[in-house]
Amino acid sequence: MSAASSAAVYALHRPLPDDVLVGGNAVWSRYRRYPVFSGPWLRGRTLLFALAIGLFAAATVAGVGVSTADYRTGLLAGAHLFGAFLLMATAGPALATWVRYRRWTLRRERRMVVAAVLVGVGLSGLVDWWASSQIEQLMAGAGPMRPSRPPLAGAERVLALAVNLLFLLVVYGLFGGGLALRAYFGERRRWERSEQYREMAELRAQKRQSELRLGVLQAQVEPHFLFNTLASVRALVRHEPARAEAILDALVEHLRATIPKLRDDGALLHSTLGQQLDICRSYLELMRLRIGERLHYAIDADASLRARPYPPLLLITLVENAVKHGVEPSPGPVAVRVTAGVDGDRLLVEVSDDGAGLTPGVGGGVGLANVREQLAARYGGLANLRLEGRPGGGAVSSIRVPLQESAP
Repeated sequence: MSAASSAAVYALHRPLPDDVLVGGNAVWSRYRRYPVFSGPWLRGRTLLFALAIGLFAAATVAGVGVSTADYRTGLLAGAHLFGAFLLMATAGPALATWVRYRRWTLRRERRMVVAAVLVGVGLSGLVDWWASSQIEQLMAGAGPMRPSRPPLAGAERVLALAVNLLFLLVVYGLFGGGLALRAYFGERRRWERSEQYREMAELRAQKRQSELRLGVLQAQVEPHFLFNTLASVRALVRHEPARAEAILDALVEHLRATIPKLRDDGALLHSTLGQQLDICRSYLELMRLRIGERLHYAIDADASLRARPYPPLLLITLVENAVKHGVEPSPGPVAVRVTAGVDGDRLLVEVSDDGAGLTPGVGGGVGLANVREQLAARYGGLANLRLEGRPGGGAVSSIRVPLQESAP
């Protein structure tokens, strides 16, 4: 996901997805449901810190008031402490929140967020120094509460200053937005990982829907000839029982080639060219027995191509179409030929006949429409179906699909 698109979908005013959240759902941490350095997050965090600092300031008011017997001094000291600590806690996060709403590129946003927190820490240090000096003046005016200790000197002074500086950096860094900065970078990583998971889940769902849709489309292709065949057998049982028996035997062979593919969900969506050619052969033999000797057929495919993957129940539709529109309307003998070969990086399968030829309306039926839909669903623009008339009579239909490696 690019930086620009990631920023575009990262809604700052909406709660984060559950798989991006960190922490519980307690009242004092619900602001974490929103993106770090967002408006709702800043308001919730500021309110929480204001309550905590307010309690500490109230304790300071009471302590100073009792120690100095001057509650006015205590109130002033508590007010200075409250304002200084609240600014320390919110200056960096507030500046970083302003940065996030600029909607800059991700790289620039990250740099500016870090800079905003650092500026906030610097401001916090200045405010803390000012507030501390004010409180010291107030306490001095109220009189010393205890004897002052002599100032440090030498190495002891250097060590004390170093420890104090380190302590202030830690306090300012963590209290003034350091932890929030760490959460910001972690949240971005979790968000991007969550988006990837969601995209993968959507792709898997789309694939399942496409497979289900293909199964429904394929289910429309197969059954109609079965009813016609049974009707033919019923008409022949009394007058030509031997022929009726041969047709039934051929029907059984055809169903043996077809029905296992329909029952097996995996095979319904995946097959080989050889399996589809066998289905076409059994169908043409069945139709030869139904129509009579005027139907002749041939299937020509290199043995090396039979193991290539090929979409199921599409080729049989072209053969059915050739029989219905080329053979049945023609009074004389008709030959149907199925050939398979390689055309560049495509597997080309053609079904040709020298029968009645194309008539208005041929090519717009449900069967060929299903073939086109299945090719589009499986291969997009990499496959196509063509139906053309032959100069000497008859028609030729062809399917081109990407040439895939044979299944192991």
